[in-house]
Amino acid sequence: MIELATLKMHLRVDGDEENALISGYLEAAKAHVEQHCDRKLVDGNPIDSAEMALTRDVEQAILLLVGHWYSNREAVVMGGAPSAVPLAVDRLLWYRKRF
Repeated sequence: MIELATLKMHLRVDGDEENALISGYLEAAKAHVEQHCDRKLVDGNPIDSAEMALTRDVEQAILLLVGHWYSNREAVVMGGAPSAVPLAVDRLLWYRKRF
């Protein structure tokens, strides 16, 4: 799975003060991906169609989600345009949805 150090490098965070916050975003992003794709994330090879591996594109989607949530910590952005989950996340995951 994605290491905290990898997330912190992606977010350009040096200290340890926000480790719990970043770890929470990671768990939420993994849950979001699982719900979006209607599959369980697994390390290694999936056993059946209800599981999916953490491939590079899925990992990138998780990094993008965490980065988005880290930068936009509130539901409403004041003084700027509203911000939604990046389209790139949907594009990285769209073909993994089970129908």
